[in-house]
Amino acid sequence: MNKYMLAAAAGAVLVSGAAMAQDFKEGDWLVRARVVHLDAANKDSAGLGVSIDDKTLPEVDFTYFFNKNLAAELILTVPQKQKVFVGSTQIGTLKHLPPTLTLQYHFDAPGFKPYVGAGINYTRFSSVNLLGGAATVDRNSWGGALQVGVDIPVAKNMYFNIDVKKVYIKTDVKAGGTTLTTFKVDPLLVGVGLGWKF
Repeated sequence: MNKYMLAAAAGAVLVSGAAMAQDFKEGDWLVRARVVHLDAANKDSAGLGVSIDDKTLPEVDFTYFFNKNLAAELILTVPQKQKVFVGSTQIGTLKHLPPTLTLQYHFDAPGFKPYVGAGINYTRFSSVNLLGGAATVDRNSWGGALQVGVDIPVAKNMYFNIDVKKVYIKTDVKAGGTTLTTFKVDPLLVGVGLGWKF
């Protein structure tokens, strides 16, 4: 149902925004606020069935245009609390903060502005409470990020945004100084929101 609603909303905005399309230019800023659904890949090297819960979260990003096609985007949220499971059993919680920086190419298209991006993600894990303190994780993760999306004009300097990202996040789960498994979160992030050009 969510996919159909998203497609219908995108279609309606495409039609209404065709006449308001405007090019970005050097020095423009685009600030977006999104609602994002996080769908974790949940893979671990030891086959223990380690996973975190999927969730919906807020996101804000800041995009700077070097010219009408090339831009850089900084993607931010607040620390997210996640439940951690082994199989179907919850073993604790942790928080993660995953700022991401991408370099984007914005295509020239009538009525809408599609883009692709690639970059780097840094994730900081905190407030780790696993097995009552008997287990922990490495606190820092660096990985790649891929992105595709579209900005659709809905009013002067306002855009409806659809954005999909694949972010590569992993950490070692440890107990007593021994690594038990390497856990790959590697979430798919699907978001919708509004953007304002300055």
